[in-house]
Amino acid sequence: MFTGIIEELGHIQAIQKERQAMQLVINAQQIVTDLHIGDSIAVNGVCLTVTSFTTTYFKADIMPETVKATTLHTLQRGDVVNLERAMLANGRFGGHFVSGHIDEVGIIKRIKPVANAVYIDIAISPSSSALCFERGSIAIDGISLTLFRVQGLLITLSLIPHTYQQTTLGQKRVGDGVNIETDLLGKHVAQQRQQVASTITADFLQRHGF
Repeated sequence: MFTGIIEELGHIQAIQKERQAMQLVINAQQIVTDLHIGDSIAVNGVCLTVTSFTTTYFKADIMPETVKATTLHTLQRGDVVNLERAMLANGRFGGHFVSGHIDEVGIIKRIKPVANAVYIDIAISPSSSALCFERGSIAIDGISLTLFRVQGLLITLSLIPHTYQQTTLGQKRVGDGVNIETDLLGKHVAQQRQQVASTITADFLQRHGF
């Protein structure tokens, strides 16, 4: 489990591709000071497992399903990635609950500076749009953000200068893909509503006096 608060930017040192799978070697400074084999690291919002590490980098394997379902397959040597270690139970919880399991890849449609903010429009699918609402939470490439506007299949984010400069979003361009994870609590609520709706039929109501 993560919070969506990025700890540092890492750099891709090496990429090994093998059939449909991948292995990443990522340079880092801060997070490797307290790292163990088997730890979970969110890389651009994708939960990966540390398989080995040194004082300057760590390695992580990527399964075929993760390769297909995220933007990690587009990474190249030297690219910058958002990094966050799994949250501590006794630490501050500054973002929102982020699982590191990506729902889909969204496409950036517009980047517009407005005063000290930067608006980013992202196209998403109907299934993700159904879980989005204005002022709600969403994780974009692992960054905990607030939905500024939701218009059909287009969401708008309003970034403060710090977020734009200290994460990978500052390097994105129109047409780039980003990893989307909708709000975890919202998914649970939607699932419960769906289960309840499937059990409350006309026959059920009649049998119970309605």
